[in-house]
Amino acid sequence: MTSYSYIALDVSGARKSGQIEANDREAAIVAIKTEGRFVVEITEQKPKAQTPAFGQSRKVSKGELALMSRRMADLAAAGLPLDRVLQVVAEQSESLVLADIALSALEDVRGGLPVSQALAKHPKLFPPLFTETLRAGEASGQFSEVCSRLADFQQIEVSRRSQLSAAMVYPAVLASVAVGVVIFLLTFVVPRLSIVFRDMKDDLPVSTKLLLGGTNLITQNYIMILAFMAGAYILYRGWAMSETGAWMRDRMVLRLPVVGKVITKAVISRYARTLSTLVFGGVPILEALRLSGLAAGNRLFQRTSDQVADEVRDGRSIHQAMQDTGVFPPVLTHMVAIGEETGDLPKMLNRVSDSLDFEVDIGMRKLMSMLEPIIVLAMGGFVGFVVISILLPIFQAQNAVK
Repeated sequence: MTSYSYIALDVSGARKSGQIEANDREAAIVAIKTEGRFVVEITEQKPKAQTPAFGQSRKVSKGELALMSRRMADLAAAGLPLDRVLQVVAEQSESLVLADIALSALEDVRGGLPVSQALAKHPKLFPPLFTETLRAGEASGQFSEVCSRLADFQQIEVSRRSQLSAAMVYPAVLASVAVGVVIFLLTFVVPRLSIVFRDMKDDLPVSTKLLLGGTNLITQNYIMILAFMAGAYILYRGWAMSETGAWMRDRMVLRLPVVGKVITKAVISRYARTLSTLVFGGVPILEALRLSGLAAGNRLFQRTSDQVADEVRDGRSIHQAMQDTGVFPPVLTHMVAIGEETGDLPKMLNRVSDSLDFEVDIGMRKLMSMLEPIIVLAMGGFVGFVVISILLPIFQAQNAVK
């Protein structure tokens, strides 16, 4: 239902104003006439944009986007027109940015644009993967099903990120404590003890000399060290943002020992799930392969997916093109072959993604179980080195006195 404000004349000729809700403008006029009034003026009441409350953020999280997609899917499946879907989403959204975007899209849709094109005006929030899939769903008459599939995809991504964040909390705390202890020892404790060892000079043990030398280097040149670190970071960012640098970095990440296998499985899982969502939505296979490569988040897979698309364009099957690259695992290529034979490629791709997600979860748990003791041992080893380096000169001095 849409709200309309109106001015009407009653049987005595008196002007009266009010508001009424109806499915459209004509229905509102009919409803007013049944009350014995003649409509002079009637205008649609557009929902007002929300104003930010104190302390309320204008950032949009992945979870809020997933919730918006789920609401759109549920409302469309319930039979609401798409303009009403956007209006309800705007009214229910707790995000100010999403509410404003939904209202903007509502105006565009009522002006004749499809929902996909209206949302495509905001590419930072709705990437081509999202809008192209919606466009295919609109064209095939499966908007609610496609939108539900997109919501599932986004919710899985949000769940993956939250699991990773939760798993990294304890190692991050340990690492922060370890770094804090090291900084405290090198900048506060050791410099004060070095005064005690100043007279011993060449009689100091090697470990003590190394400790004092490292401490002096850090405390006397910390500005240069910080400047060097900042410069190195800026250079790395510039290199990583270039096409060649990004490709080399992504390729090296996949080749890391232990960690590389888990990252590779996570990237392939995202690639397979994205391709499944796009194919299910009715996006042409060549465009689906291109968008899946972009969504994988790795330049190596992006180039490889483009290569697969080129071979498919030349008439080869998808699984054969994937096999020739040598990048995709056999489990993916075999399931793609089955999907092409049975005509149910999205289902096969989803199965591969679910299987790889399970392996990624196991791999992440193993990595976290290895990372925690490594941090503890590293911190304990350094503290032990400092303690030994401090106690050895004291023992030497005691022996000299005896």
